[in-house]
Amino acid sequence: MAPPRNRRPGFSRRAQYSLFIGYVIAIAGALVGAVLLALSTLNPPAFSALRAGAGEVTAPVSWAIGSVWNGIASIPSAIGSFFGVRGENARLKKQVADERQQLLRARAIAYENLRLKKLMGLREPSVETIATARIVSSSATSTRRYALLYAGLIQGVHAGMPVRAPDGLVGRVLEAGPDTARVLLLIDPESIVPVRRTRDGAPGFATGRGDGQLDVKPIALGNAEYAPGDVLVTSGSGGIFPPNIPVAKVISRSRDGALAKPYAEPDALDYALVLRAFLTAPPPPADEKRP
Repeated sequence: MAPPRNRRPGFSRRAQYSLFIGYVIAIAGALVGAVLLALSTLNPPAFSALRAGAGEVTAPVSWAIGSVWNGIASIPSAIGSFFGVRGENARLKKQVADERQQLLRARAIAYENLRLKKLMGLREPSVETIATARIVSSSATSTRRYALLYAGLIQGVHAGMPVRAPDGLVGRVLEAGPDTARVLLLIDPESIVPVRRTRDGAPGFATGRGDGQLDVKPIALGNAEYAPGDVLVTSGSGGIFPPNIPVAKVISRSRDGALAKPYAEPDALDYALVLRAFLTAPPPPADEKRP
């Protein structure tokens, strides 16, 4: 007699054990999630410390997985670059020829600015690099955009320090553990960066959208006419971000500002620089002793 087709799990001990283990894992996951949710609501400092500890444990694993994934993901681009190298070289040569005059003019302006600053005795704080660290992970699918940096308090990284890449600004340190730090990315909706337009110095603010782009709004209504191709850099206002770090390029106008694309893309970055805050807040004055 042929065995029935629809056999229940009770006919096999292996199936029973698998089903039991599945239930145990599901219940344990639900309990852990409930505990973490309650901890984040009732005791945010303890949850922050727990999250920093988890980052310390998972950072090496994330770094290893990220290295393997980046190596695999770079294979198609390497093949495409191999076959398109001649066209790319021709395009770059043309670009260099077109921008040579602009480079000479920019050098002349920079030299003139330096000379004028020396004549005026203008003093500017120096930008100090605190640490160079690997970005081991970043949130690419969430509306909140964070990155995990493989450097922390031991390396001198503290909350509030700006983070940049060779291409431009990445964000600022939100919180730091012993060997890792969580970075609030430039494209996060809670990120606001004072910027200025390079062609005329018009000030504004760049705010993250959560989708990889920025909303740019001018401070003065008279300077609201942004044009595609306008370059935005940090203005130095606010005392966190040093001035003249590339931030984004305008890609289209909006009703009261512009839409811009950041120069530094966190998903494509391997390393980043942590800088000292442009202007640190002065210490509070000591209380005067009363007689």
